[in-house]
Amino acid sequence: MSIFALIWPFFFPLLAAVISIIHVRVRHLTGASVVGNFLMWQLAVGFGLSYIYAGSGHLFLADKVAESIGWPTGSPFQLEVGMWDAAMGICGLLCLKFRDDFWTAVIIGPGIFSIWAGLNHLQDLVVNGNAAPNNAGPVMYIDIFYPLILAGLLLWYRKLLAGEKTGGA
Repeated sequence: MSIFALIWPFFFPLLAAVISIIHVRVRHLTGASVVGNFLMWQLAVGFGLSYIYAGSGHLFLADKVAESIGWPTGSPFQLEVGMWDAAMGICGLLCLKFRDDFWTAVIIGPGIFSIWAGLNHLQDLVVNGNAAPNNAGPVMYIDIFYPLILAGLLLWYRKLLAGEKTGGA
């Protein structure tokens, strides 16, 4: 298994952070705009491109992905997971265009799926001893914690916006 195959769950959020830092510096953003910019890039790249990448694997390399998760090959379920991932990835990319409640929906809907998938990986590790790299590795942690981080960023962003509107810091 290649190093990228092991670290890809962290690659896209890190890429999003780099893009955001560049964007903030070029645009000289401050306050809530910085947090909003960071969240936007996390949703579009960290979440969106990551889900498109994962969906592509489930769709086009289904057996290889199943093996990397420690699951049986040849399952038509891979098509369903691949289409879900691709659809949610597109929603993430749309966060570049749409804001506000759209961001909330993108965090909540796929976030519930992601946390549940991560808990399923954890259960498979504990109950069945499945320590395959894409079951018990970075994917499990990203699945569980990344939606919570995105939700926290959204709450922080909204709090900062509210403070700027009322004249507070």
